[in-house]
Amino acid sequence: MLALMQVFTLFLVAIAVSCAVAHALELPGKLRLSEETYRAVQPIYYPGFTIAGGVGELGGLIATVVLALTTPREALAFWLTLCAFIALALMQLVFWLFTQPVNQFWIRDLKLHGTADAFFRLRFQRRLSRAPDWRSLRNQWEYSHVARAVLSLAALVLLASAIAVT
Repeated sequence: MLALMQVFTLFLVAIAVSCAVAHALELPGKLRLSEETYRAVQPIYYPGFTIAGGVGELGGLIATVVLALTTPREALAFWLTLCAFIALALMQLVFWLFTQPVNQFWIRDLKLHGTADAFFRLRFQRRLSRAPDWRSLRNQWEYSHVARAVLSLAALVLLASAIAVT
């Protein structure tokens, strides 16, 4: 049963990694876009990444906690799994503090539906009230995804290491 939980958790975290790394790999190309093109491209993320990100990130976070709680604390695997959870939690912190405020600014005039609308309208801090320079918003959004990619990759490596030592 533990092996099944480990594989399931690794699978969910891999989904989270794929979304974060996809955003990070787009960075060089997106930095070359004009404001008009960048704003035209940005809305393509909201439907698909909502589903995949939600499943991978929330599911991976929950599964990693469950896996840590079912692993003996004296085992190295517990500490590696706990560190993977911390990396995933930090990934969420970066999202809610840096990525989501920019998401809300980009979508303020968009008509989203269903899950995407509900998720991207969530906020845990003040919205950006005035329009900062679009390059500042772009950089905050893009580089927050680079940080998230690094954290998600760290979580994946830590989790795989935990599985390897059990």
